Amino acid sequence: MKNARIVLSKIAHRIEAKSLRTSAALILATLMLMFAAATTVATAQTYTDLHNFYGAGSYGILAQGRDGNLYGTTTVGFCYTDSGCGYVFRIAPSGKLKVLYSFGPFSHGAGTSSPTGLTLGTDGDFYGTTYYGGLWADGTIYKITRSGDLTYLYSFTGGSDGVRPYAAPIQSTDGNFYGTTAYGNAYKMTFAGTVSGLGPLPGGSMAPLLQGIDGNFYGTTYNGGTYGDGTDFKMTAKGVVKVVYNFDGTHGETPESPLIQGSDGNFYGTTEYGGSNGGATSGGVVLKLTPQGALTVLHNFPDPNYPNDGGEPLAGLLQATDGNFYGVTSGGGTMGYGVIFQITPAGGYSILYNFDKAHGGGPESSPMQHTNGKLYGVTSYGGPRPSVGVFYSFDMGLGPFVSLVSASGKIGKTVEVLGQGFTGTTAVAFNGTAAAFKVVSDTYLTATVPTGATTGFVTVTTPSGTLTSNKQFRVTP
Repeated sequence: MKNARIVLSKIAHRIEAKSLRTSAALILATLMLMFAAATTVATAQTYTDLHNFYGAGSYGILAQGRDGNLYGTTTVGFCYTDSGCGYVFRIAPSGKLKVLYSFGPFSHGAGTSSPTGLTLGTDGDFYGTTYYGGLWADGTIYKITRSGDLTYLYSFTGGSDGVRPYAAPIQSTDGNFYGTTAYGNAYKMTFAGTVSGLGPLPGGSMAPLLQGIDGNFYGTTYNGGTYGDGTDFKMTAKGVVKVVYNFDGTHGETPESPLIQGSDGNFYGTTEYGGSNGGATSGGVVLKLTPQGALTVLHNFPDPNYPNDGGEPLAGLLQATDGNFYGVTSGGGTMGYGVIFQITPAGGYSILYNFDKAHGGGPESSPMQHTNGKLYGVTSYGGPRPSVGVFYSFDMGLGPFVSLVSASGKIGKTVEVLGQGFTGTTAVAFNGTAAAFKVVSDTYLTATVPTGATTGFVTVTTPSGTLTSNKQFRVTP
């Protein structure tokens, strides 16, 4: 069954089938609506439906820009409607949205359907992929400016470069971009847009890569491996791939989300199916994986200790500034439309919010934490109109911080810093060592790694107080 779940059917499933739930779930939603409202109050966190998408569900990972806004993509799949084939949008933390670029039916050199999210480059532009389109209809890589000027950089050929990129490429510390394709190849792209294939992966990948603190790239495949249930893998910049873990069903199956590296150096992620309480059509796990390949299941879906637990976590995890991990499930919960959950590094699990469809349902994209401290995300359907999706915020009461566009570098490197309230900044320091800096705007500044700096957190002293980076900056030789 797993091998039969080809990518085309997966995308159709994402865009259309998951916009409808079973009649049993609909009946349960009607009966339990009052409890969904009570959940938000009881947990003392604030969920806000900030924007309702019209004509397109939203997918992919959000990216914070230099201007403090968030950038993302939507899709309507195979151009079935007049609303096109997805678009790139900019949205303020308050929820005000502007469409930057609309994709259309693909033609020579053009792309269509962009469900993959965006990556912020060190040039301030955003990079993404289209699953269809291009010169050979096998997908494209593009970049887009904050004002909406889009340039197609590359058309996939179906050769060693791969076929059908589902995830946006990431920018490495070497300045190049690295990515995967849904049919099982990895690629490298220079800043100028020259692409070279890095070779086959142990299966097809629908998630972006992660560059670990060791410089290698880590990723997931939704199939392949010893048992055909998917893998977690490590890859060098030259494309040498090693399987770190083979999923076996009991410890998870079909990972479609990206890995993240926690502050403890271990990797954390989810699988859509599998686990001791799941099966071939439900369940899933939250997992911890050591760099050496030892896997621990932190939580099985559904968990009998948590009535109305979530299920099918298609999205990945976020480690917030409080040290805990946050994620979403596409199904389960009180209403049957998924949940927002928190899990500690030790596996302490709690449900924070039950999606109710009226304010969003079926989230399939990893949440992110804006530098204002709030969590933001998108759902694949729900809202006041059927099957459209919402952009939401979730306020945990976490304070503001600064984010580093690059989290490692040598002495003398210019580091880009995102945040807010930078006007009037008086000091920037790398692990306590003062650095030269330049305030470009209230939400963006640059700083130079100073002589004598050591690995540690970056602090920015603003008129409103001192902001600390959410990750340590590693000073490299």
